[in-house]
Amino acid sequence: MSDLNKLSLAEARDALRNGDVTSVELTEACLKAIDAADVLNAFVYKTPEIALERAKAADERIKAGDAPAMCGLPIGIKDLFCTKGVPSQAASKILDGFKPEYESTVSQQLADAGAVMLGKLNMDEFAMGSSNETSVYGNAVNPWRRGNDDAQLTPGGSSGGSASAVAADLCLAATGTDTGGSIRQPAAFTGITGIKPTYGRCSRWGIVAFASSLDQAGPMTKNVRDAAIMLEAMCGHDLKDSTSAELAVPNFEAMLTGDIKGKKIGIPKEYRMDGMPAEIEKLWADGAEMLKAAGAEIVDISLPHTKYALPAYYVIAPAEASSNLARYDGVRYGRRAQLAQGDGITEMYEKTRAEGFGHEVQRRVMVGTYVLSAGFYDAYYNRARKVRTLIKKDFEDVFAAGVDAILTPATPSAAFGLGEMTEADPVQMYLNDVFTVTVNLAGLPGISVPAGLDGQGLPLGLQLIGRPWEEGDLLNTAYALENAAGFVAKPGKWW
Repeated sequence: MSDLNKLSLAEARDALRNGDVTSVELTEACLKAIDAADVLNAFVYKTPEIALERAKAADERIKAGDAPAMCGLPIGIKDLFCTKGVPSQAASKILDGFKPEYESTVSQQLADAGAVMLGKLNMDEFAMGSSNETSVYGNAVNPWRRGNDDAQLTPGGSSGGSASAVAADLCLAATGTDTGGSIRQPAAFTGITGIKPTYGRCSRWGIVAFASSLDQAGPMTKNVRDAAIMLEAMCGHDLKDSTSAELAVPNFEAMLTGDIKGKKIGIPKEYRMDGMPAEIEKLWADGAEMLKAAGAEIVDISLPHTKYALPAYYVIAPAEASSNLARYDGVRYGRRAQLAQGDGITEMYEKTRAEGFGHEVQRRVMVGTYVLSAGFYDAYYNRARKVRTLIKKDFEDVFAAGVDAILTPATPSAAFGLGEMTEADPVQMYLNDVFTVTVNLAGLPGISVPAGLDGQGLPLGLQLIGRPWEEGDLLNTAYALENAAGFVAKPGKWW
């Protein structure tokens, strides 16, 4: 078999079980593809020794007939996940040289299932960004291009390296994390599938924290079936994470029937934004028609507090970030600034953080500290929490009325050029999250499915939002949408 790195997880799993290919061969194909794609800057730490060692062990396991679905499949791990003995920097200078003595629960579960780690993937610093331009490693690059234009495009953020690597077939799948859209937006920008599960479905233990009440890990894959396979391996209760749900993990793949007859799909009127590109509007309408043709009932719904979601998110997330990032002080681990004679502990904190944190992280820490400060706590943070409760209630009311899933665009545009959204106006960048942040604020599962191309040949995604804990049902609706959309486009290889 040639082009082994282009296989999906399901195809590779079946080929391994049939003895058509070995995990070592699969892994070597991916390692070769990674080495040839340095220009994409997707992998920031390559771990070929670990990969080949795990691949050999997986081949033994498969031969013995004791192999879970993920066994022997080569994947990439976002740099936000702590991986034992391998640099885990969260793409920040302040964690320079940090090699954890422990493994995050999610990456451990994948390793236990026999998955092969190829290396660590690029991302926005501390997962703060929508374009992978805040990384200490430099920009990750989208493998897609606009028409015949050579301009480098963003793969989205913060899981930009994961999205780029999966879209370019450098790995069969990758882990991502999603705090306000960081799995779904990059998936839409690169023509792949990305699911953010219900908050608490995957353990957060060992994942570098950004905003603890919003962060959730999930898989980024080539299609919906792969998302179902990988999600099952990533989920499960974890005593080390008090927010992890003690719920059985279903066989998500077995729930992919494609039958959505009688399902109610809601179309929220509040997502019809002023100035939405006609291509996004058309894609959304087409998606609704596809689901209708598959037997679903399309209903108009209202989520009245949607307009407050973005401002509430950009109060709550920076507030939690400022609290979480206070631990980076130059004392216990990571980077410590060079101190002048006579400098005390305050100077050490100030210099270390000024050197170690990038501009976007500094901006959010300052905003977060401000909204938590005496005199502003009630005016900003408490008010944002109340708005969050109202947003959550909007969804609860819609689901209580019998809606099974909600269809929206995933992003307000296709991928934009690196450097096109200048730092001069961070709010423009924040608007990228307009369709995704409500899902994090409400703790719901959401999935982005590639559904078409824009006029310049770039992928566009649709988002489905599901009921809490019903990822299986959501994946099945996404599977029906994927089948109807028939998206098979791949980026032309230029790297």
